[in-house]
Amino acid sequence: MTVLSEEELYQFAKALLAAGGSGQRQAEIVADSLVQANLRGHDSHGVMRIPFYLDRLEAGALKPESELQVEKDLPGVLVCDGGWGFGQVLSRDLMVRLIEKARTSGIVSGTLRRTAHIGRLGEYAEMAAAAGMGSLIFANTNGAAQRVAPVGGKRPRLGTNPLCIGVPGGKDGPFILDFGTSATAEGKVRVKRIAGEEVPPGWILDPEGNPTTDPNQLYGDPPGTILPMGGDQAYKGFGLSFAIELLCGGLSGGRCAYPDPPPPLGNAVVFIVTDPALFAGLSHLSDEVAQVEQYVRGVPLIDGVSGVTLPGDPERKMLETRRRDGVPLDAGNWKALTDLADNLGVPVPQSGALRHRDHPDEVNG
Repeated sequence: MTVLSEEELYQFAKALLAAGGSGQRQAEIVADSLVQANLRGHDSHGVMRIPFYLDRLEAGALKPESELQVEKDLPGVLVCDGGWGFGQVLSRDLMVRLIEKARTSGIVSGTLRRTAHIGRLGEYAEMAAAAGMGSLIFANTNGAAQRVAPVGGKRPRLGTNPLCIGVPGGKDGPFILDFGTSATAEGKVRVKRIAGEEVPPGWILDPEGNPTTDPNQLYGDPPGTILPMGGDQAYKGFGLSFAIELLCGGLSGGRCAYPDPPPPLGNAVVFIVTDPALFAGLSHLSDEVAQVEQYVRGVPLIDGVSGVTLPGDPERKMLETRRRDGVPLDAGNWKALTDLADNLGVPVPQSGALRHRDHPDEVNG
């Protein structure tokens, strides 16, 4: 197991992206996004994505210099085309514009189509929360990257279609609820596959619809599937995913799922940002958040339970741990990165003293 500090991992990721054909600004933003995901425990959206990103760039499917193009600009609406640029760059740029619009409109929505993978949705909710705003974000996979079958089916029809809700306030930082509508994110299966490990029971089915712990089954021909979220009530998780599929593809001008899709391209995304100052007021929201948090955390606990977990708690805890102890990278994923570095002529870092890198948009979430 290799362990790198935040700064070491960021510099390495940035160097790989730049050597692979990204511009300097894009490399900085994408590397920061990926490392921040690792720091919060979301390794599926961390630096393990770099080889895939650069493969798509080399194939011409990812256009590293593409910038956000606003196709429609109304007081409460932004409709945007990403030209298949880096999703993290496009989404940050769009969120900055939406936050500014919300200060005068109260609630605004923005859509983004033709964007490469946008990464962790919680990142953009954290941006809104840092500005004192709430947010709702959801994404599909633009018709491709179909991984999840409807309940009773044995072939995938939808992506993992994540949803994120962000609320500012809280004793230790904003509440960021960020989850896929499937039993797990596809990236978590990919992490296990690269590491040569089994996945936990209840994540995936083989191509015949049987439970399996072999991550390779998801990527076969025919492919296996990821189970919808919800266990015995998985029809609810799939129903939520279905609604997200329709809204993201339908509102953005992107695509919903369709037969015989191409290799994964990216996302179609809907962002909604609200400024509580123009509703009941930020102070009212803050007071309500504080009292509800206190009330919920004060619940009598079952024997052996140390406390309840609220949205954002796991990320805050992991951020503290990994900033202190470093980011661990399993042998399989580390080899994928070092092999890429050898091919690109990028020096491979050696684990050194742990250092904290100041983050300009840092929030506790």
